Parts: sequence; C-alpha cells; structure tokens
Amino acid sequence: MAKELLRLDNGTSCTAWNYSGTRLAVGSSDGTLSIFDSRHPPSSSSLLSTFKSRILEGNIVNIVWLPPEYGDAVACISADGIVSLWEEVAEDSHSLQWKMCKSFGNSSSKVLDVRFGVSSTGLKMVAAYSDGNVRVFELLDSLELRNWQLQAEFQNVIESVSAFGKASCVSASISWNPQKGGGQESSFLIGFNSNTSELNSSKVWEFDQAHQRWLPVAELALPEDKGDEVHAVAWAPNIGRPYEIIAVATRKGLAIWNLGLNPDQNGRLSVERVALLSGHEGLVWQMEWDMSGMTLATTGHDGMVRLWQANLNGVWHQQAAFEPTS
Repeated sequence: MAKELLRLDNGTSCTAWNYSGTRLAVGSSDGTLSIFDSRHPPSSSSLLSTFKSRILEGNIVNIVWLPPEYGDAVACISADGIVSLWEEVAEDSHSLQWKMCKSFGNSSSKVLDVRFGVSSTGLKMVAAYSDGNVRVFELLDSLELRNWQLQAEFQNVIESVSAFGKASCVSASISWNPQKGGGQESSFLIGFNSNTSELNSSKVWEFDQAHQRWLPVAELALPEDKGDEVHAVAWAPNIGRPYEIIAVATRKGLAIWNLGLNPDQNGRLSVERVALLSGHEGLVWQMEWDMSGMTLATTGHDGMVRLWQANLNGVWHQQAAFEPTS
C-alpha cells in the first residue's frame, strides 16, 4: 500500500528530486524555495523540511538539480525567465545554508529551460531562450559555481543559414545524453514550442571536438511533422543497447524513437520512430525514464501519471496509470 511521504502547501508550482532520491526541492508561485530531506534512518518513509525561503519575486516554474559531483545545488527558473543557481554551503563551522551563486537572463530574452551535463572537460549547461537561441555554458572552476563562460550560441535548426523572422517561443525542453564515459562526445536533445516551425522539431546536437563546435546529428520528426510544437523530451539511459531510445511529446502524442550510434558519411545518425502512444487526455508536460531506460513515466494536462514499457516483441504499451488523490 502506498504511503504519503509529504503534503505540499497550496501554491506549489514545481518539484524535483535529487539524483539519489533523498532530497526534494519544491518551488512555489510566490517565489519560495523549499528543501526537504529524508529522515534517518534512510528506510523512514517521511521527509523533513531543512530550508524554506522566498528567493524570487515571482513564480518558480522549474527546478533542476545539478549533477551530484558538483555538490548540492539547484537551478531555479522564474516565470519572467530569470535563472538563479543556489548552492548549499557552510555559512559557519556549524550550519549549512542555501545561497545564490549565479543569476542570468532578462525580460527580453527569457530562459525557458536549462539542463546540465558532465563532459570530459567538465560541467556544461544548456539553456533555451524565448527568442529561439540555444546557449551552451561551461563551468570554469569546479569549486566555484559562479564562474561560467559562454561556449557556444546557435539556433535549433538543421540548416546553418535560417530564413525566418523573429521567433517567439512559449516553451522548450532539453535532455542530455545520460551516457558517460567510453570517450563518447557530449550530446543533448532539444525541441521548442514556438511560432517558427524550423525551430520546433527535436534535434540531437553533438560536440565536434575536431572543429570545437556543436553540430546537429539527427532530427526526430517525420517529414510531415517537422513543424509540430514539442512539449517534452527525454533521453533514456543506455545499459547496453546498440541504439539510443528517446521520447518526444507533441500534440499528436508520445513518440518513441530509436537513434543509431554510428554516423553516416555526412555525420548524421539514423532515426526510427518505433511507437506513437496515446493515453493522456491533453498534452504531456513532463517525462522521466527509470535508471535502466526501460520504463518511461509521463504526466500532463489530465493530472494522470502513466508508465510505459516495451514488451518482449518491442511493442510499446501502457503498463500502469495512477490517478491524483485529493
């Protein structure tokens, strides 16, 4: 039987578990950030509030934990498109406090989503902006989360020369390739919900070490669907498959894609849509894979949480569904 871990306050707008599932960050519509920790012993099925403070003037719309190698830190995105990085530091010899170490963004070019990835050269941060631009930052000092440098800036288009006017983007979704080690180059997936069809379709970007630039290596959309707005993307962990699995949610449903590992002579990776799933009433807003990359959890406009898996024949289906409780 399921047990209640925590009852959140009214006005809660977003939540995020850390990588080990022992800490929960909660953002509220009044700009309050709360941190909850698992009680000791770890088997205890309850959470304890360890920090609560109003850090922003407006609504916190998204929270992202940084990789654990870089300490306990979160990025908070506000409704006005400002990103602030908060780090838990020792204020004195006895207590830990959460302090802001970096803030960026402005009202004319809002940050819509931000994600972190660990590469061979250190920590990278990808940010998607309301004007359709993608910016990649790198951390200059692993011990100083305030020291970031812009590494690259580009638009989410296959052709290097774009012929569209000023873009206006409502939302964006980013997912780093979770695979680490093996000499694999850094790569991430990004899609937009915008008024510009060229930006929308999900594309995989990989860092070209030889030329020190980011290149699009795959586009996850059928020819007739390339202008569809993307609402969420999620790259599955790979524990030995000869291909990657990626989930992309649009208004047409939840698409599951297989992405090849070996580029062709043009540097592009093969793609195959293996499923188009439906079940949610309305749009899918958020998706998460389990650690094995075999089960996908989705939630959306209908408030349901649904779990998806492939059977032994590779056919994807809904494995379970959970209704919200009052």
